[in-house]
Amino acid sequence: MLPYYDLAFDGRDPVAQPGTSWGTLGTWWTVLALVPDILEHTARGFPLLYRPTRKLDPRLRELAIIRTGWAAESHFVFSPHCKTGRDAGLTEAQIEAVPSWSTSDCFSPVQRAVLAYTDALVLGGGRVSDATFAALHSGLSDEEILELTYAVSLYRLQATMSLALRLESDDRDDPMTAVVDSAGSLRSGTPPDA
Repeated sequence: MLPYYDLAFDGRDPVAQPGTSWGTLGTWWTVLALVPDILEHTARGFPLLYRPTRKLDPRLRELAIIRTGWAAESHFVFSPHCKTGRDAGLTEAQIEAVPSWSTSDCFSPVQRAVLAYTDALVLGGGRVSDATFAALHSGLSDEEILELTYAVSLYRLQATMSLALRLESDDRDDPMTAVVDSAGSLRSGTPPDA
């Protein structure tokens, strides 16, 4: 566990001095450290995706992870991967268009297929239509599709955990709340007679 802590916290005690070397709070690491083998398993997944031997284009991987974060409503996944996406070669216009990708013209056919596939995995619970898979397969090999599926699924898992445990930048109140009326009441009243 210590090598992961050293990487994330530059050798500091993360409880006494919170914050990672890349600018997050560090709660992801400290909470997962409660079960060291889960932390180890999680930490090993990151380098696996970023090996130079991966067949999937890093731009497509990051595009899918950004969309995963957005669709899962996880700021913890979305925000850092906007940065990683820029480093991988995505344009600023593409990153800004991720939330409304289906109406944007800044994506290539294979990028659109990756985004549609990502939506099927994250928003559709893995239910992928034959047409979406065919579009994806027309631009990607079987190995690339497997790598893409793994990347989206891994980051969907991390988004779910981060939201559920309120870790990192996902430690926020639920935005869906009841709206009070002008009298400050949450009860429904009888509409006034017209």
